[in-house]
Amino acid sequence: MATIGYARDSTPEQSANMQLQALEEAGADSVFVDTGSGATQARPQLLECLRYLRAGDVLCVWRLDRLGRSLGHLIEIVEDLQQRDVDFRSLTEGFDTTSPGGRLVFHVFGAVAEFERSLIQERTRAGLEAARKQGRTGWRPTVMTPDRIRVAREMRARGDTIRAIAAALGVGRSTVARHLGRQPDGDALWSEAHEDR
Repeated sequence: MATIGYARDSTPEQSANMQLQALEEAGADSVFVDTGSGATQARPQLLECLRYLRAGDVLCVWRLDRLGRSLGHLIEIVEDLQQRDVDFRSLTEGFDTTSPGGRLVFHVFGAVAEFERSLIQERTRAGLEAARKQGRTGWRPTVMTPDRIRVAREMRARGDTIRAIAAALGVGRSTVARHLGRQPDGDALWSEAHEDR
């Protein structure tokens, strides 16, 4: 079992030294570090970190906001880690899924995130219906850039789940499945019904 740290600085001017020191004191065997806003930029070291983790490992961060772009994104990552038998610790908030109390907290967070997703879906459907009634159609541009598609294909080829790929890229599972689910000739590789696998 190894403790693997992940740190992120919001801007190039900031230093990860405080995070690195805290992770080292927490027993991290190695640390992956990204620089840049988690909400707007790709995080290649997070992708590498998630690929590196193995069953029995613990992913450790200094603070929750260093890992997830939002509560929903954070929950997706932690749920994927738990499915892979990888635990999670956040030093500042004291969350630790190696303990029953820590697992309970994340189950509660998961329920809140699911409720939030349901509300967003309901508002989206209402907005689309209102737009259709006004004669407006069209969809937003895809979030799957060529680089993200390439990374998703590489991760899928290594056997990563759709959930893991979506969490690593910060996009929805259905988005990943939609972009990877068809070969250039149009043959379906898997359906969205299997997107969590």
